[in-house]
Amino acid sequence: MNAAEGPRTYDAVIVGAGHNGLVAAAYLARAGRSVLVLERLDHTGGAAVSTRPFAGVDARLSRYSYLVSLLPRKIVQDLELDVRLRTRTISSYTPTERGGRHTGLLVGGGERRTREAFARLTGSDREYRAWQRFYDMTGRVARRVFPTLTAPLPTREELRRTVDDEEAWRILFEEPLGIAIEERFADDLVRGVVLTDALIGTFADAHEPSLAQNRCFLYHVIGGGTGAWDVPVGGMGALTDALADAARAAGAVLATGHEAVRVDTDGRTAEVTHRTAAGEGVVGARHVLVNASPRELARLTGDTPPPPAEGAQLKVNMLLERLPRLRDSSVDPREAFAGTFHIAEGYGQLAAAHAQAAAGELPAAPPSEIYCHSLTDPTILGPDLAARGHHTLTLFGLHTPARLFERDNEAVREELLTSTLAQLDAHLAEPLAGCLATDADGRPCLEARSPLDLERDLGLPGGNIFHRELSWPHAQEGTGRWGVETRHANVLLCGAGAVRGGGVSGVPGHNAAMAVLEAGRV
Repeated sequence: MNAAEGPRTYDAVIVGAGHNGLVAAAYLARAGRSVLVLERLDHTGGAAVSTRPFAGVDARLSRYSYLVSLLPRKIVQDLELDVRLRTRTISSYTPTERGGRHTGLLVGGGERRTREAFARLTGSDREYRAWQRFYDMTGRVARRVFPTLTAPLPTREELRRTVDDEEAWRILFEEPLGIAIEERFADDLVRGVVLTDALIGTFADAHEPSLAQNRCFLYHVIGGGTGAWDVPVGGMGALTDALADAARAAGAVLATGHEAVRVDTDGRTAEVTHRTAAGEGVVGARHVLVNASPRELARLTGDTPPPPAEGAQLKVNMLLERLPRLRDSSVDPREAFAGTFHIAEGYGQLAAAHAQAAAGELPAAPPSEIYCHSLTDPTILGPDLAARGHHTLTLFGLHTPARLFERDNEAVREELLTSTLAQLDAHLAEPLAGCLATDADGRPCLEARSPLDLERDLGLPGGNIFHRELSWPHAQEGTGRWGVETRHANVLLCGAGAVRGGGVSGVPGHNAAMAVLEAGRV
């Protein structure tokens, strides 16, 4: 719908139809508010979409965001979303070579199998017992912290009392995570598997003094109160399609192809200027919710922008004719790729890759993790592909900051892709290239995206998937009651850059809607 076809003034105008903007729109419209969503692209969903990226191939991939952990059940229930999530039966597999023998660590498939896998790799039960104790601790924190994400921001001391575990508080909130990992685990591979959750989309060392790695780790282990990362049935686009349907059904107007270019506000009313193929228009709003980065918010309002953000990941999507065989023949590829398949993510390897990237070089052994969506949810494949045994693979590379791509994005991306896949091939009994499907034009079904590509395609600042560094989930100076407030009383930030943002959660969208509804009751 064209925005000009609706009323000239809305209770809320939302800039950006990513999942957080859609959550906010659905909540506000269900509460009886008039809502307009302006989206620059020709479709809703933002980074949480499903697409068919390979010409003539009936495979619907979660192209950018691909797993769900932080989405509260409360949002699904409140908005009556028709969304199904499936739990992965395998948590992870990490291949390695020891004593000239190809082996690895399989986590999942039941406690007995996991215990045996640890013993087979390390020679004793010590690392497994340490693993259990450590994740029992993070599980307790998850059950206590996760419910606070959709409530007004607690103070730091209130959150500390909620955690009610001084050792856990020290490990997660006060000292670099590397200290706890090195104190509790002896095996380099096990240490690396633990650390990876602290590095997804976050360029940091295990001992980074800013604790950026701790914040990333915290969000990765508290999701759903369990830390489980689930697969959205039908692909990530099924979730955002359900959110768009919920918003429309409640009366929100979703206007794609409408790019917001300016927000003018006096703190009580606002005007949003938007651009379409037909020209510019202006709509009035009592509240404006910006589902974009803090830098984009500053551009729209004319405020001083925050420091630049920087992403640090390589994203690769693939379609295979078959899953490759592994050099570790004790593991079925259908299990190894069903969870998170860690590549070059030993503790020492991660430290070396970070040091090389920080020095301006591509990592010699790029770390990455891979998973196969279609093993858990074959519905994303057309019937013919599924019958012939095709599978998707999604790869997420670490420690590749945007600065490395600035000299020649395409050339550096290809160089990095080649070396990343070589690290995977070292653990395969057959080259991955021989397993790739081809598209209608005979090209391999493989696409790679650097941080600079993500900035261009999605507007992510510096390609940062969180829009900026993740924040602690408690109040800090200037964060406001819900963590979405800005210096303008009627302009709110409801994207990943809000406090308690990041990931596919809907939390900033929920919290911005609650802030608007509270303001209406004052």
